[in-house]
Amino acid sequence: MKRLRRIIALTRKELQMLLAEPQSRVLVVMPVVLQVLLFPLAVTLEVKNNSLAVLNEDGGAASLELEQRFAQTMAFSQVIHLSGAEQIDEVLDAQQAIAVVRFGQDFTRQLVQGAPVSLQLLLDGRRSNSSQIAASYIQDIAMAYFNEQAALAAVQSSSQLEIRHRYNPNLDYKWFVLPSLVAIILTVSALILTALSVAREREQGTFDQLLVSPLTLEMIMIGKAASVLLVGLFQASIIIGAAMFVYKVPISGSLALIYASAVLYFFALVGVGLFISALCSTQQQAFLGAFSFIMPGILLSGFASPVENMPQWLQAATWCNPIRHYIFIVKSIYLKNISAGIVLESCVPLVVIAMVTLSVAVLI
Repeated sequence: MKRLRRIIALTRKELQMLLAEPQSRVLVVMPVVLQVLLFPLAVTLEVKNNSLAVLNEDGGAASLELEQRFAQTMAFSQVIHLSGAEQIDEVLDAQQAIAVVRFGQDFTRQLVQGAPVSLQLLLDGRRSNSSQIAASYIQDIAMAYFNEQAALAAVQSSSQLEIRHRYNPNLDYKWFVLPSLVAIILTVSALILTALSVAREREQGTFDQLLVSPLTLEMIMIGKAASVLLVGLFQASIIIGAAMFVYKVPISGSLALIYASAVLYFFALVGVGLFISALCSTQQQAFLGAFSFIMPGILLSGFASPVENMPQWLQAATWCNPIRHYIFIVKSIYLKNISAGIVLESCVPLVVIAMVTLSVAVLI
């Protein structure tokens, strides 16, 4: 009980240092609120309000009809009509259009005769992700039109392909982004708060006072971890509440599992943060050290690109990245309603990372 009271006293002291001033309390809440409001709008996987250039060398009814369908989609707010092939390079070089659709001279005639038809699509490779998404929109619209024409000509068979999307029926990008942002935003705030903790004590000369106090190194680390954990759970509640009530992203699984796994995730982050803090003698060094971990950690987490697309050796290296494991957990709970057993299995790496980093931080 005496050890517990000392840890609680240290945790209270750490919270007072974090929240003593009004500016500190604002800094704990406002960055999270701003990120929750801005990230889902900025980190979008949709392609909207782009310009599409069209070179129509056919001028027939079919090409004009298909051109109108391109213009009506939300992906393209403007259609630029080109008069010659020499304008294609100019439009793409100046980034006036994300893609150029070129109709051949015999497009309508070939379509009416039932002959194979094709469109030329030129994309801006500098915006590879957006241009590929735009290309899929154009392809879907064109194929739907070709199938309609084939049906009118009694060429198409009665067979149809029915497509349904599990876990995200409407392909709403917010359903994909917001669960990942729970991990990303908490990573930034928790790591910075933890990394600055010991470095701040050393810079202010109070770390030696803690060492000569009745507190052991293990108790000091637990107290500092507990304070960051409490602040982090509060920030997590803000993010989860915004996802549910502001962006209307439903939680298919258990909210209790999200919080339980978040505790283990915070201990893993605290371990990394305290390890960085133990290596640094100033807050500036600790701040830079935290960001040196955050950027590679996010890139290797599967947030921007799937881990499965990475080389095998890099996939193995991401096992040491706590962000990867928690993104999988929170997305699976949000979208797939995975069982507690799978969550527990995915939490094992977080426990290992926390034990190793916290132990090393104490030894250093």
